[in-house]
Amino acid sequence: MDKKDNKTLRRLEPSSTGGGLAFSVAVVINIIVGFIFSAIINISGIGDTDAGKYLSYLASTVALLITLLVFKLVFKQSLRSLLPIKCKPKYCLIGVLLIYGLLFSLNFANEYLIRLFELMGYVRKTNTLPSLSEWGLLPALLVIAVLPAVLEECLFRGIVLNNIERDIGTLKTVFIVGFIFSLYHCSVEQTIYQFICGCLFALLAIRSRSITPVVIIHFLNNAVILVLYSLGCLDASGNLIISTGGQIAIAVTSAVCLIGAIVWLVLDKGVTGDTESGEKGKIAPFFIYGSVGIAVTALTWALNLL
Repeated sequence: MDKKDNKTLRRLEPSSTGGGLAFSVAVVINIIVGFIFSAIINISGIGDTDAGKYLSYLASTVALLITLLVFKLVFKQSLRSLLPIKCKPKYCLIGVLLIYGLLFSLNFANEYLIRLFELMGYVRKTNTLPSLSEWGLLPALLVIAVLPAVLEECLFRGIVLNNIERDIGTLKTVFIVGFIFSLYHCSVEQTIYQFICGCLFALLAIRSRSITPVVIIHFLNNAVILVLYSLGCLDASGNLIISTGGQIAIAVTSAVCLIGAIVWLVLDKGVTGDTESGEKGKIAPFFIYGSVGIAVTALTWALNLL
């Protein structure tokens, strides 16, 4: 067997296998990096300081960056083909409408879920954001809004999505990407919101054939929340502190934008159209190779609930 054949065998072609493996690798790396950063924070005694909080956020960022490098250097996948950036401007507009709708018309879904869990003894998590006063907002925007938006979209709506869609089809891809996106964060309080965001972000990425619009709206999602917290416009539960009339106006307009954006995406044929429903049996490799990541994140989610 010549060198060219060896190189071909080492290359991981886009498939549901690659998508599942990408998720498991990302989760394992996230655990290892998180453990290292936690040790640094505990040994240095900066856990309750802004420095400690920033290191906690950066752990996930570093883990995602390593994951991208693994798929580039070890599995020889072409990140250029998996992370397309060109898109039609209309998809950015759809994205802005979508994120405005998601941010301000779906809070009630999370709130009801949390109240249900509280009946079973769940205690809400305290705010872990660093100080946002004075110039504190700028580094927070970089670490909590910019970096996660870019790297998480590269993983979920880039590597995973473009590995699995051809094998399993558009509809299944949308729900699977939403499912693992929510699981990856292991956030009990954001479970429903992150699942819906994950699904709609995936649909937007498929229609536009680009990660650009989803990176933009992911950034806007995180940035708007940070800005509102810095201005004192959100309470401890993340609800807007405004008049009843203002709440009604925002709820109505955001719901209209959300519904309009979803209808637009569903009816839009996209750049290349939908992938067919996929080949029978092709979904199994995703769950086989992604089983480690799914099991670990599901267990972590359950422990966070308890």
